[in-house]
Amino acid sequence: MTPDDYCQQKAAASGSSFYYSFLFLPAEKRRAITAFYAFCREVDDVADEASDLDVARAKLAWWRTEVADLMAGHPSHPVTKALAPFVAPMGIDGARMNEIIDGMEMDLVRHRYADFEELRLYCHRAAGVVGQLSAGIFGYRHAATLEYAEELGLAFQLTNIIRDVGEDARRGRVYLPADELARHGLTVEDILSRRGGEAFRAVMAGQADRAEATYARAIARLHPEDRRNQRAGLIMAAIYRTLLAEIRRDGFPVLEGRVSLTPIRKLWIAWKTWIGG
Repeated sequence: MTPDDYCQQKAAASGSSFYYSFLFLPAEKRRAITAFYAFCREVDDVADEASDLDVARAKLAWWRTEVADLMAGHPSHPVTKALAPFVAPMGIDGARMNEIIDGMEMDLVRHRYADFEELRLYCHRAAGVVGQLSAGIFGYRHAATLEYAEELGLAFQLTNIIRDVGEDARRGRVYLPADELARHGLTVEDILSRRGGEAFRAVMAGQADRAEATYARAIARLHPEDRRNQRAGLIMAAIYRTLLAEIRRDGFPVLEGRVSLTPIRKLWIAWKTWIGG
């Protein structure tokens, strides 16, 4: 199996909506973003599947060493081997890759957030930096497009948090700001016990409003001259905003299970967004 094949399998097996945004890219950009996405999956899996904290930390420390080796030109893992040809031409830098690992390290030990400002730092590391590096792979000419990419990554992460409330609670994790829960008479323990009701739906409506405002702010910052190159991100935004709208329409049933769009619907949204460029 070649490094590219490994990354392709990693991306496809994840079942993520991101996969659909890559399908229409030119071959080289598709190879690069698939390799980068595979890196994100590798380090995210360390945090998600951690049963032993010391082992998980050791794995993330290994990935930091591997990032350094990638930057030095001698990677050893299939993911970093696949990524290596694109480091210089697409501006993939080790500092940002290490910030992503910082986010995964937060996930090992931080399962509660007092307010949105604390949560924002996590979202920046776990998703905002991913957005910036992805924008470099897609190609841009204007600095404002990096601001767009940061905001779009934040919007994606906020949507993931909404979608995964029940799943996260089953793993002992709550990403809803505690002060916002308290304003509606709820506690972190209520979420861990998966108690719904009107107060929960009110909290979730507030989270959805924030996510929608973040999508709007992101799109407003995308420079028109960069819009065509950034269509893959716009595809993701269209898929995720559709998902968010469905979750809201259904009354935020996220404690009971995970709401998702069908693959054919994601593909339709992706194609429609791409041709509308």
